[in-house]
Amino acid sequence: MLGKRYRLGQRQRYLAFRDRLGGFLRAPMHILEHKANGISHGLREIWALLDVTFEVQPGEIIGMIGRNGAGKTTLLKILSRITEPSAGWAEIWGSMGSLLEVGTGFHPELTGRENIYLNGAILGMGRREIVRKFDEIVSFAEVADFLDSPLKHYSSGMQTRLAFAVAAHFEPEILLVDEVLAVGDLAFQKKCLGKMDEVARTGRTIVFVSHQMNQIRRLCSRVIWIDAGRLRMDGKTPEIVSSYESAMSRGDIGERYETRESQTKARFLRWQLECPSETANPYCLGSLGEVAIHFDLYLSEKLYRGHHGIALFSANRELIWGRATDGLRLQPGLHRISYTFPYLPLRPGPYFWQVSLWQEHELFDLWDCLPEMIVATPNLQHPRDEWSGVLNVPSEVRFTQLGEVECAAHRGRTGLDRLIGA
Repeated sequence: MLGKRYRLGQRQRYLAFRDRLGGFLRAPMHILEHKANGISHGLREIWALLDVTFEVQPGEIIGMIGRNGAGKTTLLKILSRITEPSAGWAEIWGSMGSLLEVGTGFHPELTGRENIYLNGAILGMGRREIVRKFDEIVSFAEVADFLDSPLKHYSSGMQTRLAFAVAAHFEPEILLVDEVLAVGDLAFQKKCLGKMDEVARTGRTIVFVSHQMNQIRRLCSRVIWIDAGRLRMDGKTPEIVSSYESAMSRGDIGERYETRESQTKARFLRWQLECPSETANPYCLGSLGEVAIHFDLYLSEKLYRGHHGIALFSANRELIWGRATDGLRLQPGLHRISYTFPYLPLRPGPYFWQVSLWQEHELFDLWDCLPEMIVATPNLQHPRDEWSGVLNVPSEVRFTQLGEVECAAHRGRTGLDRLIGA
């Protein structure tokens, strides 16, 4: 099992050969002095990674998620042979490249052309390979007009585009990618995502770290969740990502506990989903087909003029859907309330149901159903989270060029004449 330990408060000092030789000769006496005097430097150790173990199959695209400081980058640095593990080992079969820090190795005094060759060589590309891909790299980066200018005159966006362009055209058998698609403007991010799609289709093995969950959903078939240096979950993308989003939305405090008051006349006991899904989790929605939601209710006295309400909320307490039923007459005992939907076209993520029961104006019970409902359906929306809405509806798009008759109908009325210069 892989582990990495750091000592907090320890200073790193680089020594000359004579310093090291003197330290070696003084070492036995130095140790005795420390033992005799009980000297302690008060260093504290932390494990950035602990007991992490997993396997990646050839051609697999693995997503790696977790909050900042969870240990994701440390793990990639160990796999890249940049950092040595403190415990365990990693076996890697095949050539490997890593995009951990886009732009590392660029020199501001060199031109864009020279930096392409320099950075390509640092990544492991041969000169012939760089020459063969040079035009593609320049075209992708969109810096042809500035190719022979020093890099220090480039804007930060231009430097980013050039750095990613070089890295993206490196073709190892195994590729480690750490949050490189978060750089640049929206158009360039879309271009980067398309390049990653292209790389994924070549059959190469990819380990991809990102905080953009829709990018993870789009690119990865499997996800590893690293939390506080440990492997928290490992499985299929939709369920793991939605579980992660659920944990983040509640502040990652683990299971939420009941806070409602004890009711004597009625109580909602449990709820569950019934749907054709690959997951065995009764609280996880994994398909867009027909789904039934069941709520079990216990009544200790007769309900003769009842009102039942139900609502579906997002993790941010936004109301998604609601319904009410009046005039209920139920006998004491255990009851099941069932709702059937042709499908629930919701954006993947955490949601929760709220159910209530009233007798005229008297509240019998109100429950924010636990655990939350996890929607783990395939994402059918925009690949970036900020452009995804609430609904996750299947759709088709078609582009059709209109003929002269249709164009004539729009002339003048829509300003088409001015647009086409007619």
